[in-house]
Order: sequence, then C-alpha cells, then structure tokens
Amino acid sequence: MTDRSGLSRRGLLGAVAGVTAATALPAVPAWGADDVRPGAVNRPTLDRYDRQIVSGLSSEKALRHLQVLSEHIGPRIGGTQSEKRAADYIAGQLDKYGYNTRLEPFPVADKFTAQLEDVRGILPDDLCWQAGAAPAGKLDVTVEGPVRDVGPATAPVWPADVAGSIVIADDTATARQAVVTEAAARGAVAVILLPADQVFPRRASAFSPSTGLTEATIPVIGVAQVQKRLIREALAVVNSLPLRITTTAHRGLISNNVIGERRGRGGANAPIVAVSGHYDSVIGAPGANDDGSGTVLTMELARVFSRIPTNATLRFALWGSEEQGLVGSRYHVAQLDQAQRDRHAAVFQNDMVATSWDPAITYWLLSFTGLANTATDAVRAAGVRLGYDPRMVGPVQRGASDHQSFQEVGIASANFSWRGEISPAFLEPPYHSPEDTIAKNVSLERLQVSMELIGTAAYAVARS
Repeated sequence: MTDRSGLSRRGLLGAVAGVTAATALPAVPAWGADDVRPGAVNRPTLDRYDRQIVSGLSSEKALRHLQVLSEHIGPRIGGTQSEKRAADYIAGQLDKYGYNTRLEPFPVADKFTAQLEDVRGILPDDLCWQAGAAPAGKLDVTVEGPVRDVGPATAPVWPADVAGSIVIADDTATARQAVVTEAAARGAVAVILLPADQVFPRRASAFSPSTGLTEATIPVIGVAQVQKRLIREALAVVNSLPLRITTTAHRGLISNNVIGERRGRGGANAPIVAVSGHYDSVIGAPGANDDGSGTVLTMELARVFSRIPTNATLRFALWGSEEQGLVGSRYHVAQLDQAQRDRHAAVFQNDMVATSWDPAITYWLLSFTGLANTATDAVRAAGVRLGYDPRMVGPVQRGASDHQSFQEVGIASANFSWRGEISPAFLEPPYHSPEDTIAKNVSLERLQVSMELIGTAAYAVARS
C-alpha cells in the first residue's frame, strides 16, 4: 500500500454533510429489476448474473461520493493538492471494499490558478469561481479592487478611475500584452481576460493566458464564459463590484492513478477486466459529470463486485491528469510489459455518464479504432438485455478519453458516454465549465442506467 496524506475519509464525509443540506439534488431513481428503465425501448430480459449486479447497485451511495469529489473538494486539477485529496479519498474507499489498492505516481506540468471572491456577495454562489492565472503574471498574491470594464482588448476604452481597480477586457491573444501593460501603467491591480462566446451548446472554459503574454507586473487571469456573463450582468445593475483575486502557482507536481485490484479465481495469469474513469477536472470546473460521474460509477461497481467472485482479475482504476492529454492512463500503459497487456480481456472506460442535459439521449460506444471489440460487444449485449439497444450507437471512431491509451497498444477498450443524438461531439453546455455541478448537470437516472450497463457487461466478461 502506498503512503497517502491529506484529509481522511472520515473528515471528508463529515465535511460534506453540511454541503448536502444546502444543495439541490437530483431525485434518486427507484425501479425493480424487471421494470422498464427511463428512456428504454424494451422491457429488460435479465439473467441471474445480471440480477446479482443490478440488485446491488445504489445511485444514492454513488451520489455521496460525487458530493465529496465535486462539492467538498471541487476542481481537481492534475497534480495539485485538490487532486491528491481526491486520490486519497478514492483509495480509502477501495481499501474499505477489500481491494489491493495502490497509487501510481507520475510527474505533470505546472499549473496556475486563480480564485475570485465577491466582496459584496452580489454574484451567484451556486457555481465555481475558480479561474486560470497567467504564468507570466504576478502569482501567489491576493489583490482587491472594483471592476472596470474597458471592452475589447484590441480597442480598449479606459475610464478615468483605473487606479486600484481590476480591469476586465474581451480577450484577443494578439492584444494581451498591450492591454495588460497599459492597465498596469494606469495603476490597475489585476486584469481579467474574458473569452469569446462559443457556439451553442459549447461554452468557453476558464483558461491560463499564456500565448502573447511574456511579462506582467500584476495578476492576469482568464475566466469562463458563464463567469464573464455574470460579472457583466452584475456591472449593469450595481454601482460597484469589488472583487478579491488570489493567484497560485502549483509547481513540481505529481499526479496519481488510483488502482484497486482483486485477483480472480483463475490465478496469477487470469485475464484482467478493468473498469475505469478519470477523477481529475479542468481549471474552473467542479467536474460533477466530467468525470466525477465515471469515477463514482467505478467506485460503486467496485463495492458491488467486492462480494461477487469472478474468474478474471478485476481492476478498478481512476486515472489522474486525463484532462492534460491522457497523461495518467498513458503512463500506466507504458509500465505494462507485453504479458500484462496480453492479459487484458477488456477495459470499460466511463467518461461523462450522467448528464441531465435533455438532448443527451444517446448512449455512445466510442472506440479509438472505430472497430468493435470485447468491451463494445459486452456493453451492446448488456444494452439488449436491459432494453436499451435502440438508444445505443456504435462503435463509433473517437478517442479523447483514456480508452485511447489502451487501444493504442492493442488492448480491447472503449469509452461509454451519454451525449447528443446527432454526434458524440455534442456535449452538454456545462461541459468543462463552472456549471458542471450535481444540481446543474447530473441525472441519477442516467448514472444508474450507466452503472447497470457497465456492471452487467463487465460481469459477463469477468466470469467467463
């Protein structure tokens, strides 16, 4: 067992109790094994093995984990202390379920974040106010001042009272250096760069401005589209909007994969069946659906499978630093020798499995190669038994999640996700945004169905 430091499981669960009472939560679904699931086309035809899985699953237990991750810990940026706290919590749960649990550490790039505080309490407090900080700006400082809007960075209109203020400007990379330099010369204490609005259903994420900015004597931060809108809406109705900004440089970072394993009855060389998700999130996003949902699906299946013997060795893996380019899963795969790779029967990756966005009615089977494999075949068959087959599309060629790391070396894997019916590229508006919260972007019905699909599929492979 790898040594772990940070807030204990007991401490996290105690702290989240206060969060739960104040948070609007989605309704916990309740249906019998033979009931038609929400959105399903057909009545289920479950075998006795399927019933073992579905009867044990609890979206309420999964929700508790999700509250810890997305509400109490919040954004889990790869390699930072928040990600480590999440890793420790997940590992503690897998320990509790009886798995041989380990952290798999690996280095990642520096991160630069900012936290906005509304001094007067005017801005909504039901979303995240973390943002990105420019590495070339002033870091590890706290500044405070009223907001002054200068409009486009390419043609700013400077008010007379810039000194001591926080300047906001519509961002353009080519104009960053000039507007920041001018703001500092006029006595501003910080600059907030506002992103261009993206085309629906996309919304711009928070960002750490780097391109075009080589030197700044004041903090420079990049906010998300929804944060930009709310700041400007507030400025339209109040005389003064004072903010406090704290910037932080996170350097010398180590991220971790969290892996819980139980050897199967097949012995040391038994096939490996893995269920996985990524537990990190992007800057400025609490990551309730991306990918808190896939994380808690994995944790809940680990709990259920802890009581069910299988021929295959089971691995429940939560990948760190996926959002930086699949760093954690690629590191893990690189450590596997060919014999270990050959033992993998299937890897079931789960990324964004619970959005409450109404148009996300299609359950996508996403394969990096575009071809079917053991993982996609097993989930398709599970969908038929659960009455969901007409709602499933795929396998469709798409990477961009941790299944890609395994398929690149020939391991059967796929990513499974609820998305818009036209294309898997149609993700919900809260994607990678401060609004990726339980209240705004999680359906426990979709989470429950996802757990049933992956659980019954994984059991079918693991018991054979």
